[in-house]
Amino acid sequence: MNRFFTNKPNPSFLKMVLLCLVLLVPVESALAQEKEESWDKLANQYECPKWFRDAKFGIWFHWGPQSVPEQGGGWYARHMYMQDVGKQKFGKMAYPYHLQTYGHPSQFGFKDVINLWKAENFDAEYLVNFSKENGAKYIVALANHHDHYDLFDSSFHPWNSVNVGPKKDIIGAFEKATRKAHLKFGVTSHDDRFLNWWEPAFGSDKTGGKAGIPYDARLKKADGKGLWWEGLDPADLYGPAPENRTPETIEKIKKNWLERHLELVNKYKPDLLYNDGLNFTYGEYGKEVARKLYSNSLKQNGTIDAVMLLKRKEKGTVNEVESGGSNTLRDEPWQSEITFTDWFYKKDRHLTHNARTILEMLIEAVSKNGNLLLSMELNPDGTIPYEIKEVVKTVGGWLKINGEAIYGTRPWKVYGDGKSVRGEKVETVEGELRNATDSQKQGEHFNQRTTATPAFSTDEVRFTTKGNDFYIIVMNPSKGEFVIPSFGKSSKVNPGNLKTLIQIYDGRTIWFKQTQEGLNINMPAVNGESYPIVLKATFK
Repeated sequence: MNRFFTNKPNPSFLKMVLLCLVLLVPVESALAQEKEESWDKLANQYECPKWFRDAKFGIWFHWGPQSVPEQGGGWYARHMYMQDVGKQKFGKMAYPYHLQTYGHPSQFGFKDVINLWKAENFDAEYLVNFSKENGAKYIVALANHHDHYDLFDSSFHPWNSVNVGPKKDIIGAFEKATRKAHLKFGVTSHDDRFLNWWEPAFGSDKTGGKAGIPYDARLKKADGKGLWWEGLDPADLYGPAPENRTPETIEKIKKNWLERHLELVNKYKPDLLYNDGLNFTYGEYGKEVARKLYSNSLKQNGTIDAVMLLKRKEKGTVNEVESGGSNTLRDEPWQSEITFTDWFYKKDRHLTHNARTILEMLIEAVSKNGNLLLSMELNPDGTIPYEIKEVVKTVGGWLKINGEAIYGTRPWKVYGDGKSVRGEKVETVEGELRNATDSQKQGEHFNQRTTATPAFSTDEVRFTTKGNDFYIIVMNPSKGEFVIPSFGKSSKVNPGNLKTLIQIYDGRTIWFKQTQEGLNINMPAVNGESYPIVLKATFK
């Protein structure tokens, strides 16, 4: 009888079977068993990656269904349900515009606005290549806003751009195009506040002929029978009604957020993630997403090459400043973010920024060890509004000539000189501060320079360095002589004796005289609009 068919086990045979089983186990399964490091351990070893520190300038596509209405501010989805927006004046047009354009929000709500968004001319490759051509070194795209709508192929949330609206994976398209362009790719999430943000959608008019009629957030799944949204549940978009928000319901929402964002991080492998909140979204849930972002990067690169951005300064993350900039030269890298109108393109809002103010914000950030992320707002069809396109092209033209003073640079001992550096308060405009609190107005968020901000004085300069190269950027150049006190021979921060001073854009030698009190520079005539001029310095 064959020995393999005896009742008694054969030790050699058993060893052979076990060996075969081990060899059949995929390598990936073995690696999956390795214990991933905790957030605290990852945060303790974190250093901001060189690519981010060198990149300096990124373009952000903060775009979604709220771009469909032509008026009503960047929080249209919330304000369309508010007859009175209170202090949030930037949304005052949303309700009357919605009423006149689409009808009453009890019958045509934001869910229906989503259905109108088709993104019919969306071309991710064109948008990414245009951004790259005009100086962007990384691309960032909005994954979801406060409206609780995902712009990616979400397995855990039916209200997403593949299922409703454009029927396109917006994040997937941006990710693919960005990788093809050999740029770094980032995503942003703003979903942390959707429950409170959506509360007006559960209300009704206080006055008028439809007073007391509930808005569409109170519709049930069964109400969609025979309509375009049949099978979808409004509660999945707007959340549960305020009176039904039990601790168990809230916990379920948090776990759903975690599932959605782990999928976002795992499926699209972003190099950067920004959570628009003061801290990690939902506490430990947010930390778990950040941990996965860094863990994925560590496995792929051998080091943590990703960036987690938060508005609060937290260990292991990079600080983000909304619509503003740092008041000081920081030791650690950070990022400023600005936009053109009200985050989603609106025709009833003037442009907050032009080429001059964008360059000023960029130079300010870089001189203080930061980056600038510019939100390039899009039309609902996915094209770039003409006036925004022209501004970005001007910024790109400046960077083509002067980019060596921006990309790959590091700050000097001090970030600059001039009247504002010596104590002149930076002026802001109430209309651009939106709903900023008094403390924010005195802080860094919302302290941006805008088209309404008075011009810099002609002695205002900023400094950057790259190896042995030193750059003096004259913020508002004007013909004539001015003085930089920090370059005086008796100055504590004086870099040494200046040898030559060259104007980057035309190679012209600039006259200067360095004294004990300062560096006297005689600027030649400036033709046209006075964009910043870069002077390259060498020392003896």
